[in-house]
Amino acid sequence: MSNEPQRSRAVFSTEDFRLLREAVGAHLQAVKDKPESVKYSNLYHRLGRVA
Repeated sequence: MSNEPQRSRAVFSTEDFRLLREAVGAHLQAVKDKPESVKYSNLYHRLGRVA
């Protein structure tokens, strides 16, 4: 047996990122007038770059 670490596997699929982005977008609408909306907006855009 080899002592080399096993290759890591992806945790999320491309479809998962699409679903997460959709969910974050819906939540973003609910918090659009709150200070934390900036964090959700940034996350929404980062998820768009992945998918």
